[in-house]
Amino acid sequence: MKGKRKTPQRKCIMTNELKPKDAMIRIVRNKAGEVFVDEHGKQNGRGAYLTIDAEVFKKAREKKILNQVFQTTIDDSIYDELDRLVSE
Repeated sequence: MKGKRKTPQRKCIMTNELKPKDAMIRIVRNKAGEVFVDEHGKQNGRGAYLTIDAEVFKKAREKKILNQVFQTTIDDSIYDELDRLVSE
């Protein structure tokens, strides 16, 4: 018998809202200290989730929230890549 599968929930670091994992984008810092966008959510490392929304990405850039979460300096190219993903 197959039961209903639970949809994994994740919390957005900007809005603190719980949403389905599919409605979020994951940013990862690996052991080497590299920070990158993980479109598929499978990469190893410390992950942080943002809601896929242009306003959320804009606020994250203004507040430099990823710098705080990963305790490192994040290059603007990460924010540019997030903007590109929203526009697709």
